[in-house]
Amino acid sequence: MRVFLSAKLHRGSITHCDLNYEGSCGLGPDLLEASGLMPLEKIAVLNLNTGNRLETYVIKAENQGEISLNGAAARHAAAGDRVIILSYALVPPSEISTHRARIVILGDQNQVLSCRDEAP
Repeated sequence: MRVFLSAKLHRGSITHCDLNYEGSCGLGPDLLEASGLMPLEKIAVLNLNTGNRLETYVIKAENQGEISLNGAAARHAAAGDRVIILSYALVPPSEISTHRARIVILGDQNQVLSCRDEAP
C-alpha cells in the first residue's frame, strides 16, 4: 500500500476556534460535499499564517463555509488564519493509475471557487 492525497481544501479561512467545544475540525456541509470528506475522517490542517501542522478529525459544522477548530486543535490557529486541509488514502499499487484526489479551491468567505480531480 502507498499513501496518496485523497482530498484537499486549499486556502480556507478559519471562521472560529472554541477551546471548550467537543470535536476537532468543523467543516460546513458545502465543504464536506465538495471535498468528499466525511465526519470522523482523519485530516491534516496546515496553517499558512503560523506554519503549524496538526492531525485531527472532521466533524460536520452547521453553517455553510464554516471551518472551525475545536478542543485542543483550537490552540493551533486563530479566526482568519488561512489553512490547507488534507486527507490521505492507502492505495494498493494496482489502483494507483486510477486513483484521483479531489482538489477544492476556496475563496475569501470559504466559498467553493473550483473543484477538480487530480491523478498521480
